[in-house]
Amino acid sequence: MKKMWQLWLTAVLAVLLLTACGGTDDNQDKGTDNNASSTEQSGKDEGTDSEASEDAITYPLTITDATGKEITLEKAPETIISTLPSNTEILFELGLDDEIVAVDDYSDYPEAANGKEKIGDMNLNIEKIISMNPDIVFGHEMSLPGSEAGFEQIRDAGIPVYVVKNAMNFDETYSTIEAIGEATNKPEEASKIVEDMKAKVEEVVAKTADVETPKRVIVETSDVPEIYVPGKNTFMQEILDKIGAENVVTEEGWIMISPEEIVKQNPDVMVIMHDYTPDVINSVKKRDGFADLTAVKEDHVVQVDDNLTSRTGPRLSEGLEEVAKAVYPEAFK
Repeated sequence: MKKMWQLWLTAVLAVLLLTACGGTDDNQDKGTDNNASSTEQSGKDEGTDSEASEDAITYPLTITDATGKEITLEKAPETIISTLPSNTEILFELGLDDEIVAVDDYSDYPEAANGKEKIGDMNLNIEKIISMNPDIVFGHEMSLPGSEAGFEQIRDAGIPVYVVKNAMNFDETYSTIEAIGEATNKPEEASKIVEDMKAKVEEVVAKTADVETPKRVIVETSDVPEIYVPGKNTFMQEILDKIGAENVVTEEGWIMISPEEIVKQNPDVMVIMHDYTPDVINSVKKRDGFADLTAVKEDHVVQVDDNLTSRTGPRLSEGLEEVAKAVYPEAFK
């Protein structure tokens, strides 16, 4: 099942990310963008009674989702269904354990998600969702190609569906967390999550800022025979930019690459983000021609939990740190 999820996710990202807008600017890459600074200052200034009052959510609340549809909530949701792991992680981090009544089959973090009712995988059990009659269903823009008709059935049953935007970078992830926080009457909790994430990002960027020679990196998200790797204008490109590493893949979006091309590129570091192959690191090292790769000779073939970077939620800053440690371990000693 994990392999099916990874291959499905990679395929969807390949389509969505190829249509994304351009990459990050230099200031963002170095973690010094004005938005981060202003938000950080804003976080320091928060806490007065008047500001808290301004941030309070009032009902009825009308919000607009990623598809442009308006949803009106008469009260804060007391029963919630999540249809994608990233949504689930955000909702739990907001402190909504009691309100979450069901999640998709792939939602496995935090551990409490495993104890929730399951409502399907890429093919959602629409009848079950409707029968549970939640106050709100959190869908996701990434799953629209296969779920849009199902979401409409849920709406027709009188259940609000909020389609969460497919975040394409860190800033959009922050906005997504804040949007879900607004929809669930958890604005302060959402602000705290974002503040903590930004602090972690800043810390990682600072630790890798003095790297003199950027490492050449390739990131694998699936194994042979169909090796997929992220190129320009992808989330992983932003992560590599933030830590001052060079992506050996220069094509746009997600592409399928051959082992022979990897040998030709001879990366300094290979970051492996798939785990369905037994003993995957040694398996990669034993591919034909890989013994002479710099990454293999210097033992810089490193596995990183793909959920930390593919799920655009609270753990994304941890994902940045894990990739940074894989590429520049010396900066974290």
